Amino acid sequence: MGNRGVLHNIHKELKRQYKTKAWIICLLDFEGRKRDLMSANGYTELFFLDEVTAFAAGHRPCAQCRRSRYNEFRTAWMDGNLWEGGSAIRAPEIDEVLHGERIEAEKKLTWSGRLSDLPHGAMFEFDHKSFAVCEGKILEWGFNGYSPSDWERFPANVDVLTPRSVVNVLATGFRPEFHAGAMS
Repeated sequence: MGNRGVLHNIHKELKRQYKTKAWIICLLDFEGRKRDLMSANGYTELFFLDEVTAFAAGHRPCAQCRRSRYNEFRTAWMDGNLWEGGSAIRAPEIDEVLHGERIEAEKKLTWSGRLSDLPHGAMFEFDHKSFAVCEGKILEWGFNGYSPSDWERFPANVDVLTPRSVVNVLATGFRPEFHAGAMS
């Protein structure tokens, strides 16, 4: 589940794409908490097929409900992005970088990358469809899961959906969680 802050009004109508720069990936079930979807003054719940999809949207693991995963991501982020800070990077610093890479003028940012260089878990767009690199294969993304695709149909360079700093994380060997159907 994703969180970008309160995006809806009291009528449960979406009014914005984000309210905060902290776009996080949360657990669906945490400490027995129960929520009413789009509750008044509560954050707007976003649902993703899997972690790969959430990363492509520009989210990072939550430092509260997914602390272990956040720590893994943060370590890989520092390695992959050659962090030179005097101490471990903090979540707001990661959020600042991600925010500059994911959206501009309310439009999703992409960047051109060599398909052959994209690591496991990176997503890209081609012919108005989304695809993910998985174990050296290309899978077409869909709301219900992934389906196989053929490498030969794609150009050498593609529009990458996953923010560059997250692709750098994936290149360190950090393994994002795919929907169960992707690995079959």
